[in-house]
Amino acid sequence: MPLPFQNTVLTGACGGLGQALARQLLAQGSVVALVGLNRPALEALAATAPYRCAIYTPDVADPAAMQACAQDWVGSFGVPDLLIANAGVAGGFDTAQADDLAVMRRMLEINVLGVATTFQPFLDAMRAQGRGSLVGVASLAGWRGMPGNGAYCASKGALIRYLESLRAELRGSGLRVHTVSPGYLRTPLTAGNQFVMPGLMEADDAARVTAGRCGQWARAHCAAAPHGLVVARAGPVAHGLARPHFAGPAAQAARG
Repeated sequence: MPLPFQNTVLTGACGGLGQALARQLLAQGSVVALVGLNRPALEALAATAPYRCAIYTPDVADPAAMQACAQDWVGSFGVPDLLIANAGVAGGFDTAQADDLAVMRRMLEINVLGVATTFQPFLDAMRAQGRGSLVGVASLAGWRGMPGNGAYCASKGALIRYLESLRAELRGSGLRVHTVSPGYLRTPLTAGNQFVMPGLMEADDAARVTAGRCGQWARAHCAAAPHGLVVARAGPVAHGLARPHFAGPAAQAARG
């Protein structure tokens, strides 16, 4: 079924899940703001639909830079009906290492503040429009702490709670807030992992599920959670722990 979205802003569009989402949305006819730091990768995507894309390369944690992106996009293409905050960074963390404190700070800036900084410049216009979906890409790692990954798990756990709060704040506005919590995805980021990755999904499959579920909820009010990926919608059912096997070591997530 065709997706109902016509105007999309997508951060983290350079690779992995973000690139797969961009390809899917462009194939469905949406105009897409491609936001990321790898300009050649974004240019390759834009070349597939040159009149339906714009490229932006800001630091997503920089409010002024994201405000400038939003103003340019809305001025050129209009108010988005789908806003996907997918930009994120992952990595190990050791509290005993002084240098790793800067790693944690930057991870929190990108993975948590970067989502709010992405949403903020568009929120008033989307609320005035009375419809639209805001999607935050978290992780199953946000559900439970993992040894050696305290910064990443903390950032994704904080993101999940932020999105829950925003979901409640926007209830009745016509805007929907979705939390996407991937497990392991086959991306360049996970290609070097030397350990077993249970439930490993292809990025294209995860993108298809994510876009499809958000599209269903834009039309209706319910959808099932797929294996290996949880997409939460408005309401108390948020993260569907009916699949408890997600909450073990397999929940450690790394994505592109």
